[in-house]
Amino acid sequence: MAEDDLYTKDGTIDYRGNPAKKNETGTWKACPYILGNECCERLAYYGMSSNLVLYFKHRLGQHNETAANNVSNWSGTCYITPLIGAFLADAYLGRFWTIACFSIIYVLGMTLLTLSASIPGLKPSCYEKDACHATVTQSSVNFIALYLIALGTGGIKPCVSSYGADQFDDTDEVEKKHKASFFNWFYFSINIGALIAASVLVYIQDNVSWAWGFGIPAVAMAIAVVSFFSGSRLYRNQKPGGSPITRICQVLVASFRKYNVAVPEDKSLLHERKDAESGIEGSRKLEHTSDLVFFDKAAVEIESDAVKDSVNPWRLCTVTQVEELKAIIRLLPVWVTGIIFSTVYGQMGTLFVLQGETMDTRVGNSTFHIPPASLGIFDTLSVIFWVPIYDQIIVPVARKFTGHKNGLTQLQRMGTGLFISIFAMLSAGILELIRLRMVRRHSYYDLPAVPMSIFWQVPQYFIIGCAEVFTFIGQLEFFYEQAPDAMRSLCSALSLTTVALGNYLSTLLVTIVTRISTRNGRLGWIPDNLNYGHLHYFYWLLAVLSVLNLGAFLLIAKWYTYKKPVGTLR
Repeated sequence: MAEDDLYTKDGTIDYRGNPAKKNETGTWKACPYILGNECCERLAYYGMSSNLVLYFKHRLGQHNETAANNVSNWSGTCYITPLIGAFLADAYLGRFWTIACFSIIYVLGMTLLTLSASIPGLKPSCYEKDACHATVTQSSVNFIALYLIALGTGGIKPCVSSYGADQFDDTDEVEKKHKASFFNWFYFSINIGALIAASVLVYIQDNVSWAWGFGIPAVAMAIAVVSFFSGSRLYRNQKPGGSPITRICQVLVASFRKYNVAVPEDKSLLHERKDAESGIEGSRKLEHTSDLVFFDKAAVEIESDAVKDSVNPWRLCTVTQVEELKAIIRLLPVWVTGIIFSTVYGQMGTLFVLQGETMDTRVGNSTFHIPPASLGIFDTLSVIFWVPIYDQIIVPVARKFTGHKNGLTQLQRMGTGLFISIFAMLSAGILELIRLRMVRRHSYYDLPAVPMSIFWQVPQYFIIGCAEVFTFIGQLEFFYEQAPDAMRSLCSALSLTTVALGNYLSTLLVTIVTRISTRNGRLGWIPDNLNYGHLHYFYWLLAVLSVLNLGAFLLIAKWYTYKKPVGTLR
């Protein structure tokens, strides 16, 4: 092997800070530690969050609307804080140290949450099994713990998927092909953790104690940290490239300073470094694209830019720097279309659970009752079923028809998931309509649960799981691949904020629907006793929004321009 082929060409370094050797670092050798970390961290997250709406309702004494909105707001925050972690990772700390530092915050939050459910004085006092009262102090400790977890996850979520993808050299065609497969198996590992959480841990919370139900996820998070550090010697690390926010602001300032300057027809006249490197640590040069021409003004050299030894980046930017901003702007319309999908996805942790609580939770004719939140296991099983099917069957078959190396483009994959998600809401709405007809026909209004098996919810969970495999995994890969090299954590965080905004949108919709539907003394669509409500109307609303969202996505995808990196990093 030539000496030039011993090292990666994407700018990665090993744990000592030396150029990463291909045969000693990265690829699938390093991935088990990253996938193990993700599996345990997701087990901790879902083990703590899957049943949270019922913890708020039965242990903190909150109403249905309040409990659902508190879960949505907290979940949303968990997907907003990644912007903090991503900025630190791309600009200063790098992905390795960002994951390490925020994991410690995560473990502290999990520990405090466990203490709030187990220590007398901190845990709510109960006079019946599901009739408890929490003081202001007890509720405060609970929410402090939850928002520490939200901060901790903010440093992990945007970095782990990107860090795993960093283990494959983008300039090596063989490794690049494996990278696409990595995202599938990364999402697979997430759902292995979620599977254990939705089955074992939810049962423990409902039937043993919340102290054990939160304590086990805390231990799982500690194991996640150990798994991550165990692979340190094998990892390939990208150098932080400096503040991406600063570079974006420089292009904006330089463009507006030159708003009256004409962009030359010959784009080779635009300012760019003469050597092979981009000048941005950890980033390849980007080829000029013909859209968003206004920002090209930042790369137009004028007489006042002439400086003997250096260039002021607030006056003159390189083509690569301009293309970084263009790449981010192109991502934004695609990003917006992910919000409605995330709103649909978020119902599994709120209204699906409340809907399931009104149904017969027995398994067959036995006395064993399945916790309503455990139905999430069928979403997980769906993902675990569809990931290998997609990776091993759909991709090779689609490749023969499309000629694309991944079978479907990332945008085609995401659009397919958006289409499938519509049927999840239709399924949930039809089920609720049938349930309410049974209530009215037999006057079951005041029964805590109608004699209709909770397993009728399985289709809506299974359909969402199928949609996830297409949309969420496609989104992970899309935002990583289309992000500028030195902004990959930030763009991964940007993709995660769709989940945050989806949860906030869910809160907003529930609040608006409740205010409108409870006018003139009516009980509304989502009352505490759902037998008197119209939950299916809310599902129809989400189905209509999903159809409109799919139409917008198709228009955006049609006009999207993919980024074009040039050269290699050394």
